[in-house]
Amino acid sequence: MKRRLLLLFVLACYSQFVVGQAELRGLLVDGSTTKPIPFASVALYRPADSVAVTGALSDSVGVFHITQVTPGQYRLKTFFIGYKPQTTFVTLRRGDVLNVGTLLLEPSKNQLNEVVVTGQRADLTVKADRQTYRAAQFGSAVGGTATDLLRNLPGISINAEGEVTQRGANGFLVLLNGKPVQANLGTLLNQLPANTMETIEVITTPSARYDPDGKAGIIAITTKSGADLGLSVLVNLQGGLPSLNAFDNARNPVRYSSDASISYRTARWDWTLSTAYLRNDLAGRREGDVYTILSNRFTRFPSIGERSFDRYTFTNRLAVSFTPNKTNVWSAGLYYGHRTEDRIADLVYNNRTTDRQTGLLISQINYFNANLVRKRGQFFTANLDYTHTFANKATLSTGVLYEYDYLDGFTRNLNVRRTDSRDTLQYTYTTTARPIGNLRANVDVTWPLAGGRLEAGYQYRLQNDNGDYRYLNQDGRGAPLLVINAFTGKADITNQIHSLYSQYYHKTKGWEYTAGLRFESAQREVDIRPQGQTYPLTLNNLFPSLNLVYRPKDDWLVRLGYSRRVQRTSNLALNPLPEREHSETLEQGDPALQPEFVDLSELSVTRTLGRSTWQATLYHQNVQNIVNRVNSVYADTILNRLYTNAGRAQRLGIELTSDLTLTKRWKLYVGGTVYRSLLSGQLFQNAVVFSNQAWAYSLNANTTLQPATSWVLQANLNYLSQRITAQGEDSRFFVPNLSIKKSFVQNRLSVMFQWQNIGLGWLASNEQRITTRGVDFYTTTNYIQERDILLLNISYSFRQRSKPVKLPTNEFGEKEF
Repeated sequence: MKRRLLLLFVLACYSQFVVGQAELRGLLVDGSTTKPIPFASVALYRPADSVAVTGALSDSVGVFHITQVTPGQYRLKTFFIGYKPQTTFVTLRRGDVLNVGTLLLEPSKNQLNEVVVTGQRADLTVKADRQTYRAAQFGSAVGGTATDLLRNLPGISINAEGEVTQRGANGFLVLLNGKPVQANLGTLLNQLPANTMETIEVITTPSARYDPDGKAGIIAITTKSGADLGLSVLVNLQGGLPSLNAFDNARNPVRYSSDASISYRTARWDWTLSTAYLRNDLAGRREGDVYTILSNRFTRFPSIGERSFDRYTFTNRLAVSFTPNKTNVWSAGLYYGHRTEDRIADLVYNNRTTDRQTGLLISQINYFNANLVRKRGQFFTANLDYTHTFANKATLSTGVLYEYDYLDGFTRNLNVRRTDSRDTLQYTYTTTARPIGNLRANVDVTWPLAGGRLEAGYQYRLQNDNGDYRYLNQDGRGAPLLVINAFTGKADITNQIHSLYSQYYHKTKGWEYTAGLRFESAQREVDIRPQGQTYPLTLNNLFPSLNLVYRPKDDWLVRLGYSRRVQRTSNLALNPLPEREHSETLEQGDPALQPEFVDLSELSVTRTLGRSTWQATLYHQNVQNIVNRVNSVYADTILNRLYTNAGRAQRLGIELTSDLTLTKRWKLYVGGTVYRSLLSGQLFQNAVVFSNQAWAYSLNANTTLQPATSWVLQANLNYLSQRITAQGEDSRFFVPNLSIKKSFVQNRLSVMFQWQNIGLGWLASNEQRITTRGVDFYTTTNYIQERDILLLNISYSFRQRSKPVKLPTNEFGEKEF
């Protein structure tokens, strides 16, 4: 009985306390535009001593709500940048729910329309699981593509063929505005204008919540959106000056681009529309030398001539976000892209065959090879996402993405006698048509637990690739052009993946960690018709991850990370139907290829000194089932290039990064890596056993000088050393660049001059030699690409800022292509 009376007494006291409290509501609007003012501060003060009692922020539609206020008299005061503080006296009685109505805030007459920052922001921000780089700092990339930005980051290198590697490993998962993209990194980067990018994040040991795709980690790209409420428009134009180094090719390169983005933001809606067109040709030259051995015949056929690219890219993007209240967010996106690339290779061959035993000449012929590879792609993507936040800060997120791509093209390979272009020696014509559909759906939840955060989710992925391949051949002038049935057919490829993950994050004083596990069930099927061959593959795998961070002091950070990843085989590498890539190469895939699995581990130390940052990272990569393109002899003047699982690769290295503010107007950013690479395995059913090891390194340096407020001078260098491959090596490759920028009209208008691939007539920049060898062949090719490219960029920002924001920040299956 006493316990019941005590309980009733406690409940009565509590109810009197709750009922005895008061509430206050209201709406904040701009006095001149009557638009709501979101996220403004509202506080209650005691009149006697001006002590703040409680307060709140207005929500996204300007409504504020202050609860559990003790009855009494108060001063209600509002605060928001760009507005005069407003004071209202209120009296609250027990149990009141007082609505003060609409409060009109008067804009401050001395408001700031713009903030001009004469110093320079940091290029690098180090977080617990990633490194974030500000895109605007790399001026040499303005007007170009994301490729030009990425090559500046530490540990990342891009060779002459456009292959992107991180610490020597290729293969990335790409996140565009947080969404996974089923795209080859090189293809995506060449479609994304650098002017639209805000930041690039490199995640080297990703957690379990991310797809495990990408043996080198994750590249996360964030594009620009309007930073202010109201309308924001940005327009960029670029034009290329006449080429200084076109190698006397038949055609001169053409370079120009334009892009525009429009953003409109209200308290609830956020719209961003962008469009871009890029014509980015590249002149080049190719010097090659090949020999083959068949029985007693030694055939050598060196070549020299043009190797150039004509490239056209057109993209449109629309992103919409709707926030009806603080607990719900809807977002949707549409993307359309069209890309055409012509690779022109017009080469002169000197073919000579001798007897290996006697050295006597067997045959000799000089011929001209006209080779054109045209690749076209249309890319369509649509996504819809929803996020709900609960009262306890738990979240529920769901999303669906559909992507449809259509890839087609042809390869035309013509050999004619050099003395008579009408005398056709051989002509091959191959065509490709590939509709590709991708579907992705996911559900994710986060839940506060034991002072940390528990995350879990499910994802479903489906891809269908229905390729149609034709191979036609003509032997000699007057002969018919015939379909080669053995090389013609259809390749239908289906990939289906179910995945579940869970991870836990916790942070205490000086420590934080994330530990997780992801399970995947993947099914792949390759059907080759009319041959009637089917290659099924089912894999069930676990992908653990761990990131541990220790902060002994505010300016020190130590991180330990581990992640297991997978590099899924591209559909191109699974297609066994051969294609005559050019005169000396027949290329085909292997439908039985296994995906690569990699263990990534690293230990890093970061030190911040004022506005400068230093970082050192020790890392190890262990790759199983590594996929290489290897060569063998198909005929006396043709090598067969085949995708195959070649064994194992290991890399142990150190990466150093420094982001230094030397003076108020001078910054220096240097990043590089040195690693020991070991490749071991076998080729062609153990016919070739190899074990190669060597040191390799890369260096990226970027310095920015601001001699005056409106002038910026920037120079950078990207250097990649020689690297080993399964059958040979790739030579060093380096590219220096320079840019000068002048701003006008309060930084709304800017003009930039760029000098790319600096050669000065004597530097061997933008040039790389690739060599492979076997017991019965040797091939080496030197790719010399255009140097001393001169570009002029003009950018103008039209901004109509709404009153509430007075201090704006700065505005400024592709996979298979």
